[in-house]
Amino acid sequence: MNADSQTFAGERSPTPDEVDLATEVFRMLADSTRFRLLLALVDRELSVNDLAQALEKPSTGVSQHLAKLRLARLVATRRQGTHVYYRLENEHVRQLVVDVLDHAEHLGPSVPRHHQQQSHPITRRAAGDR
Repeated sequence: MNADSQTFAGERSPTPDEVDLATEVFRMLADSTRFRLLLALVDRELSVNDLAQALEKPSTGVSQHLAKLRLARLVATRRQGTHVYYRLENEHVRQLVVDVLDHAEHLGPSVPRHHQQQSHPITRRAAGDR
């Protein structure tokens, strides 16, 4: 069977370049600091200093991680005066972060928070109580 003619989720198969880009996204998520940065940006935009304070990390290190996330097009920036604010690039990034966290909850020994009566706020904001 020709790999180019296969379908994925009812659609055409991803191109090799798309697979490489998707792999790069997972590489960016594989770092706990970068994932925590994305998580902090799920529903708001924050400055480097705000993010550094939230993660209890030096702002220089946070800036370096944000630069990688920006190059990977996972975060975008907005400049206001001398301040730069970061936000998630789009709803797809937001959903990816929420879905990865939901999946991680399934790996633990207890009932995932997003399946409990009072689901966690990130998932609840993402798609309502499931």
